[in-house]
Amino acid sequence: MGVFMVVEERREEQIEQPEVVQAESVQPEQAAAAQPPERAEAPQAAEERVIELLVPLELYIQAGVHVGTHICTAYMRKFVYRVRPDGIYIFDIRRIDERLRTAAKFLARFPPEKIVAVSVRQYGQKPVTKFCQYVGCKALTGRILPGTFTNPMLEWYLEPDVILVTDPRADSQAIEEAARMGIPVVALAHTDNRIENIDLVIPVNNKGRRSLALVYWILAREVLRARGDLGPDQDLPEPWEEFETKIRPRF
Repeated sequence: MGVFMVVEERREEQIEQPEVVQAESVQPEQAAAAQPPERAEAPQAAEERVIELLVPLELYIQAGVHVGTHICTAYMRKFVYRVRPDGIYIFDIRRIDERLRTAAKFLARFPPEKIVAVSVRQYGQKPVTKFCQYVGCKALTGRILPGTFTNPMLEWYLEPDVILVTDPRADSQAIEEAARMGIPVVALAHTDNRIENIDLVIPVNNKGRRSLALVYWILAREVLRARGDLGPDQDLPEPWEEFETKIRPRF
């Protein structure tokens, strides 16, 4: 496990419901000037404590979960730690870790058969499939057919209690239908993603193969731990690399 020094602050027990805002681009220098929320909001007299990350810090960095894009929407700005000289926004790994914990505990409240995990994009399809194999939920990979969550007359109709999406842009069909049916949406969101109709955001690099593999591996493990199917110190029987989509060379 990794260890990180942070300033202690009060957090609500309930799941945060993000306010829907219109996405807008921000300039790198603006984000660079903004301090991470933990630093800006923490009282000066607060005591420091040691927080143990879900995986070692080096592993988060190795997988590139913190690497953003050249664009940052208004809502995602609060998860940004800094902007690199080349204009790439960098997520605060502490915020990623926090949201992974919160999302796993939230998902663990639902019967596994009432959870649907979605990935239209190729790099997310194997991680989603592996996640569902361990958690026992339904995987929707590839194109989402219209009416999947809204038309009970269709053969492929599903009625989940919650959905987990890999990319708000690519998985917009699933998000729109879930919103119409009042189904909560948990989403992995990059710096350039809009967050309309999303109930719980996990700020993370949702484009990289290794990042998606590690994130879904962590989520699967933490959901099983929260349900009591794994002990607090137990890992999945497979390493996180087994969740990664492999690229076949073309000859």
